[in-house]
Amino acid sequence: MKEENVILVNEADEPIGLMPKMEAHEKAVLHRAFSVFIMNDKGQTMLQQRAKDKYHSPLLWTNTCCSHQRDGESNIAAGKRRLQEEMGFETELRELFSFIYKASFDNGLTEHEYDHVMMGNYNDAPNINPEEVEDWKWMYPSEIQEDIAKNPDQYTAWFKIIFERFYDYLTQSAVTK
Repeated sequence: MKEENVILVNEADEPIGLMPKMEAHEKAVLHRAFSVFIMNDKGQTMLQQRAKDKYHSPLLWTNTCCSHQRDGESNIAAGKRRLQEEMGFETELRELFSFIYKASFDNGLTEHEYDHVMMGNYNDAPNINPEEVEDWKWMYPSEIQEDIAKNPDQYTAWFKIIFERFYDYLTQSAVTK
């Protein structure tokens, strides 16, 4: 299987080229990414535990799904594609906000991403892809916040950043869906 490219961007999210995904993570080059949050009608967030064979952050809990846009693919189309690939369902998504973050990992890789955060609504159980997802669960945002405080090493770097910086925004958006 051919390695996917990521879209390199500047700090204004303007595309400046393509690079193989692993190379971008080795060189810590800023590239476009997205994070999807799925909420149910009770106000809970669907979390996934990353599969044990992921090249970074294996078995850590994170938002419903995340990945990288393909060249020419809109943020929403990318989010819907990856939601289907990882969690096995489709739902409407809307963009909430974007931000830049940088996080280094023990294996020498670095995430340096212009992350587009999207939200959708779904009330059923997912049909997880075991190559991507180890487990899943519903949690209220307040429960997630408490658990991150107690067990920060159980969550991905980007998920903790989103929750710390944008917790109020995410909980407000869930209510006004």
